[in-house]
Amino acid sequence: MLNSRFTQPLTDRLETARSQGTYKHERLLTGPQGSSVSVRESDAVINLCANNYLGLSNAPRLVKAAKRTLDSHGFGMSSVRFICGTQEIHRELERRIAAFLGKDDAILYSSCFDANGGLFEVILGNDDAIISDQLNHASIIDGIRLCKAKRFRYAHLDMADLEEALVHSRKCQRKAIVTDGVFSMDGEVAPLPEICDLAEAHSALVIVDDSHSTGFFGPGGRGTAAFHDVEKRVDVITSTFGKALGGASGGFTAGPQAIIDSLRQFSRPYLFSNSLAPAIVGTTLAVLDLLEGSGELRQRLDDNQKRFRRELTALGFNLVPGDHPIVPIMLYNARLAEDIANDLLTEQVYVIAFSYPVVPHGEARIRVQLSAAHSDEQLDRAIAAFEKVGGQHGILGLGREEIMERFAV
Repeated sequence: MLNSRFTQPLTDRLETARSQGTYKHERLLTGPQGSSVSVRESDAVINLCANNYLGLSNAPRLVKAAKRTLDSHGFGMSSVRFICGTQEIHRELERRIAAFLGKDDAILYSSCFDANGGLFEVILGNDDAIISDQLNHASIIDGIRLCKAKRFRYAHLDMADLEEALVHSRKCQRKAIVTDGVFSMDGEVAPLPEICDLAEAHSALVIVDDSHSTGFFGPGGRGTAAFHDVEKRVDVITSTFGKALGGASGGFTAGPQAIIDSLRQFSRPYLFSNSLAPAIVGTTLAVLDLLEGSGELRQRLDDNQKRFRRELTALGFNLVPGDHPIVPIMLYNARLAEDIANDLLTEQVYVIAFSYPVVPHGEARIRVQLSAAHSDEQLDRAIAAFEKVGGQHGILGLGREEIMERFAV
């Protein structure tokens, strides 16, 4: 039996999370992912909190592609890549991803978390520097911790602070700047042209995690580098298949041949993790065929996010400005955000409250994520539910300070 001196601090921490409204509950879905889902607490509800940007997670054409690949290539590889875990479709997907993003080559991982976790320690050493945006994803932070390079962090989206970090790292042999392409909690797009300008002035590599962009953002869905027209100036891109590109799992790194070849030889998450399941590989190839053949889903997604932003702003909600299907609705108080999310579920709208430590203290929010699969009727119902619940809590038209004062703990 575990000693209470070990378990009691954990129990106390859990109780604190519950009392502050930051405890994360997992709701059980009783069916597939989609623009509406079935949860145990309710009947079918409108789903506004998935990364299912293009609505492909349960698309019939992708289910068929997965079944075809199961029949032709089996269920799992039971091996890592360099032993007996590489099928021809693995290399085909790597070549297709590289071509899609305009890079020399790409390498597959079990997740983008692993792609970021296995990148920095391979390409940077003791005499080098890694310079990271303050709000970069946890996978970037953890990957940097595994790297022996000197670490610098610049204030979020602050180019003057980035330049200062580059100056401070001037004695390092090699430098790399890493940033999210789109920041998941705010939907903010990184200023890649300015980052690339500074990188070129200080001979630094540019690395972008484009997980919340690949497949749907920018021209052709090629992400933030394409959005900013700096595709040839961004050196390395990491991203995921677990969001817009089918929503299953898997990730990749794309970039110069020397970097990709080095990752194949020395990247620990690649060398010591099972190969990506064949069905995911075959289905992702089908997603790329779809993206390269039509922009209909991307246009539908853009129309949905613009309409939702416009109408909730008109109702008096505080939204983080942007042009991305991540729409943060700022509520500032953790308990308030949790209560509103629960009340929206009773109105058949499924959203999740985000609070510390996922976001800073005093920045609690509901993060809505729009999908190309959302119908006009679903958006009508969701907007009406937000209006009703926001009115019940008396927050429509209130600014940050008024909300913080009214709902002070």
